[in-house]
Amino acid sequence: MADAIRAPILMTPPSTGILQSFARAPGVVRGMVFMVLATMGPAITAPAVRIITQDLHPFEVAFFSSAFALLAFVPLFLRRGLAPLKTTRLPLQALRAGLYVMDVLMIYLAYSLSPLAKVVALDFSAPLFATLLAMLFLGETLRMRRLSALAIGFAGTLVILRPGLIEADLGALCALIAAMGWGISIIVVKVVSRTDSSATTAIYTLMLATPLTLIAALPFWTTPTPAQLAWLALIGGIGCANHLLVNQAFKEADLTAVLPLNFLKMIWVSFSAYVVFGEVPDLWTWVGAVMIFGSATYISVRESRVRQQRAPAAAAD
Repeated sequence: MADAIRAPILMTPPSTGILQSFARAPGVVRGMVFMVLATMGPAITAPAVRIITQDLHPFEVAFFSSAFALLAFVPLFLRRGLAPLKTTRLPLQALRAGLYVMDVLMIYLAYSLSPLAKVVALDFSAPLFATLLAMLFLGETLRMRRLSALAIGFAGTLVILRPGLIEADLGALCALIAAMGWGISIIVVKVVSRTDSSATTAIYTLMLATPLTLIAALPFWTTPTPAQLAWLALIGGIGCANHLLVNQAFKEADLTAVLPLNFLKMIWVSFSAYVVFGEVPDLWTWVGAVMIFGSATYISVRESRVRQQRAPAAAAD
């Protein structure tokens, strides 16, 4: 009798049991797991970009990253045909692609020039730019709490950069430009997502960005070796997976539950940078990162709660 009870258990592969348990877990748990997995991606891609840009220009790496990420969507086309290309927002999709090009070119250039943890810390400022731009161009109200959080966040960038105290860092400037581009992109995605799915936006972004990054890469072109192509495929594949993991995390759980976990990215990247390159972030980088991330998270969580409070009134109207 005991053997009969144990038999089905022994016949079930351990991985299947884990996946079934994960599928039955509460949405907030699944969302947190997806976000933690997403934060691990840059710990691989950032050092990989630093290593490969010793032989290939960062713009060429950006092209191959976009191209390989686009190839990852081929199964979606095989399954659904051209349906993912349906959009009524083509001009905005083109703008989103242009912003992505600016972001990926600048962030890869920053990875090749500056300490990796410093780049990640400055990249946390993207939501701050998005909030500021939403106030300027979308007419969103900027109350005292959000204004204070913005001030703290941008002060955090000054803590990291310390202008006048340390030498100007071109890589840090590139990271800030990338964050600004990503901040504008957040605003565009807010508008586009009213009618287009995240898959449609990702596909259009990569379809338009791949030739644009190729144009940027051509003046610096060096034909990659098979080993380098493998690295480039890894960077593009993980980048695509990260995008999907973050989207799924926000779909499974509330923003307030998963967004604070994004700071793990700073920890993982700092660890991998230390292991691979011996880089150790200084105290001011950590202080600035906490200020930037804390203020950006506060603004995002605050906006989420305000939307939830307004939703019943909007539904009643």
